[in-house]
Amino acid sequence: MRSYDEILAIAAERKGGVAKVLEGIPQPLSADALAAIPDDRWLAQFARGILQAGISWTVVDKKWPGIEEAFLSFDITAITFQPPDWAHELIGDPRIIRSPPKVQAILDNAAFIRQVRDEAGSFGRRIGDWPASDFAGLLLWLQAEGARLGGSTGAYALRQMGKDSFILSQDVVARLVAEGVVDKAPSSKKAWAAVQEAFNIWQAQSGASLTTISRVLAQSL
Repeated sequence: MRSYDEILAIAAERKGGVAKVLEGIPQPLSADALAAIPDDRWLAQFARGILQAGISWTVVDKKWPGIEEAFLSFDITAITFQPPDWAHELIGDPRIIRSPPKVQAILDNAAFIRQVRDEAGSFGRRIGDWPASDFAGLLLWLQAEGARLGGSTGAYALRQMGKDSFILSQDVVARLVAEGVVDKAPSSKKAWAAVQEAFNIWQAQSGASLTTISRVLAQSL
């Protein structure tokens, strides 16, 4: 497996210098900053990712103010105290993307976030305290405990919220394959562990964030 510096050099040669490669890479938030993000904003970001899957993101952007209203500003307590037939009303609401599976997933995630909030004090606290050295475990946890948060949905949501993260885009996976880490996008716990170990090695070599390493890998092909 090439070192971080070797992969950065490959990306720099492709992009016209190290500065170009590192330009615009976001700085992850601290654990306390993530903990301070209200629970409703976590649900809103998950909902946006779920609704955007398979359709034009522009459509979701245009409808977003109405979506916020229809979902009660994603207030966790308000949503989880609605009567059972409220989901049927939402599915018929023209303000939202009227997909029954997606609507139900958003409601299920409200219950998920509320449970974590009751256990950890806030959903952001649990996310913020999750170590970068086990980010793969965080993704697998979201996939197992949340609704429709597998694939890239959970990872992109965490990146948007400021969690130090890697995203296994097509280019990142291709670099991982080229380095012999995996032979395809990970689907087993063993493969996910191998991916995490590789990122941990590159982080130890560079002191860079997972976010930066991920972006460097993506630009190296």
